[in-house]
Amino acid sequence: MTSIHDTSRRSCCSPSADAASRSPAIEIPWSDTPRADEGAVEIPGGKAYLGTATPVILDDGEGPLRRKRVAAFRIGATAVTNAQFAAFVEDTGFVTEAERLGWSFVFHRQVAGNVRDTLGVESLEWWRRVDGANWRDVDGAGNDAATCLADHPVVHVSWHDAKAYANWAGGRLPTEVEWEHAARGGQGDVPFPWGDRQPDDTSYFPCNIWQGRFPHENLGRDGYLFTAPAKAFAPNGYGLFNMVGNVWEWTAEPFVVRSLRRSAQAFGKSRRGCRLLKGGSHLCHVSYCFRYRIAARSSNTPDSTTTHQGFRVVWDIQRTAK
Repeated sequence: MTSIHDTSRRSCCSPSADAASRSPAIEIPWSDTPRADEGAVEIPGGKAYLGTATPVILDDGEGPLRRKRVAAFRIGATAVTNAQFAAFVEDTGFVTEAERLGWSFVFHRQVAGNVRDTLGVESLEWWRRVDGANWRDVDGAGNDAATCLADHPVVHVSWHDAKAYANWAGGRLPTEVEWEHAARGGQGDVPFPWGDRQPDDTSYFPCNIWQGRFPHENLGRDGYLFTAPAKAFAPNGYGLFNMVGNVWEWTAEPFVVRSLRRSAQAFGKSRRGCRLLKGGSHLCHVSYCFRYRIAARSSNTPDSTTTHQGFRVVWDIQRTAK
């Protein structure tokens, strides 16, 4: 099995594109006409919780719990789907970074059976570089996700790609406090969008995460081995679907760790230039990556693309009210 050395800074959740492979991002102008989708939800403003008083992964900067004021905003009820992204591409002719680069990272269990000679990431061998993988051809099989997975969240999108879509939609990516405020669903300081109860491998499946032994045995007891439809599982108190699990979601912010811990400060410095992701994904499990919590955080370089990274869009109230 051949491996590639990931020379960029990474966390355990996602591999990063090699700096030598990067190309300039394609800019899409910000639209004066907001395209808030019909399912977008208005989130009330006020004082919002950010972080947690009981951090689990200390070096990620999950704590402390604090309060910040946010203005009311609208947010997509779901992550952007393949069908929605296809409409954007059709309207603009946009070409994603994975398409221009010619490859993307695919989780090893998801690589199509007819794909040969993939490269693994050193120390993260379950991530495979698959030539031709992109938002349309998710696993290298040649299937068009815009057709066969139309209602699933779009993946293989970089932060630059997500920002371009948000500009086209007349919106933006959420800040961390906006994302957490929306994810809590009006419940206050809770670890999960549905409340306090922890998912397990046997009987309680409120979201799409891993069941079994990561990274080789996924029992799929929640009904899905990879992504689920964007509206799978019950919504939270604000009517938002899959705020944790399913796919990581890009935010507007750089990944910054505010901590007095030396190890956390060192980790934050090692991630300089990365962008913040929230929410965990279908690959998370308590034994390996317990990041399907509202306060959990991850990061990746803004040009990196994988099979478990997506996004949702926020619109300012005063613009969508016109």
